Amino acid sequence: MGFYIKKFTSLITTLLLISIVTFGVFQILPGDPASIILGPDADPLQLEAMRQSLNLDAPVLTRYIDWIGNAFRGNLGDSIRFRIPVSELLLARIPVTASLALVSLTLTVLIGLPIGLFIVRHDHASGKFVCILSQLSIAIPSFWMGIVLVLLFSVTLNIFPSGGYIPFVTHPLKWLQSLFLPGLSIALGAAAVLIRYLSTTMLEELPKHYVQTARSKGLSEGKVLTKHVFKNALIPTITILGMLVIDILGGSIITENVFNLPGLGNLIVTAINSRDLPLIQGLVLYLGGIVVIINFIVDILYSIIDPRIRVIGGR
Repeated sequence: MGFYIKKFTSLITTLLLISIVTFGVFQILPGDPASIILGPDADPLQLEAMRQSLNLDAPVLTRYIDWIGNAFRGNLGDSIRFRIPVSELLLARIPVTASLALVSLTLTVLIGLPIGLFIVRHDHASGKFVCILSQLSIAIPSFWMGIVLVLLFSVTLNIFPSGGYIPFVTHPLKWLQSLFLPGLSIALGAAAVLIRYLSTTMLEELPKHYVQTARSKGLSEGKVLTKHVFKNALIPTITILGMLVIDILGGSIITENVFNLPGLGNLIVTAINSRDLPLIQGLVLYLGGIVVIINFIVDILYSIIDPRIRVIGGR
C-alpha cells in the first residue's frame, strides 16, 4: 500500500507543478496578452475590456488560484478564436485523438511484438534484414510516411480514404477505415522502436542462468522465449510502450493535419496561428497531465508484473 500512496502523491505533486509552470510561462511572455490577441491596432477600450475578461488586473497569485480552481471544475476559460469554452473544445476533439492513439498503439503492438520475437528466434539473414527495415522506419517521419501511404492506398489502390474522420457510433467500420492510414503511419515508426528494444532486452536475458535451467528441463526454445524470457523483458518493454504512447500523442499533431482529422493536433495548430492564449494554456495543461498519468499507469503495471517493485518502492 505504501508504494501506491507514494506514487499517487507523486502524481498529484507533479500535476500541481505542471499547472504552476503552465500558468507561470504565460505570465512572463513579453508583451500584453490583450494586445497579442487583439493586435497592435486595437482600440484602447477594447484592450481594457480584454484585460478585464482575462482577469489581468488582479495579482498573479489570485489569478493562479482562480485559474487552477476553475480548471479542477472543468472551466479552462473561453477560447478567443472559437468564442466557446475551452473545455467544450477539448471534449469535442479528445475522442478523435484518443481513437487515433488507440489504433496506432494497437498496430504498434501487433507489428512490434511478433517481429521482435522473430528476430530473437531467427538470428540470421532474415533477422538482420528486419533490423535494417526497423532502423529505416525509425528514421522516416510519421507525416512523410502518411503521405506515402495516401499515395499508395488512397490514390493508387483506392482502398482507404485519404482524410476525414467518421465517428465510431456512426459507422464502426468506416471509423476504422478513416483511422487506419494515419494510425499505420505513426505505428510503423513506433513499432520499429519497440522491435529494437524488445529484441535487445530479450537477447540480454538469454545468457542468464534461469534460461539455461529452463532449457535443461527439456522445454522447447519457443516456450523458453515466450514463458520465461519474454516475461522478464516485459518491464523495459512496458516502459517503451509508455514512452511510445506519449510520442504517438505528440506525433499526431502533424499527422492529424496531413489526414485532416479534427483532433487535438489540428486544434493546437489553429490555436497557435490565432494566438488563442486561453486555448493554448488549456491544451498544454491537458497534454502535460496526460504524460504524467501515463507514467503513473506504467509504474502501476510494473508493480503488477513484478511484485518485488512494490516492496522496494514502499520502502
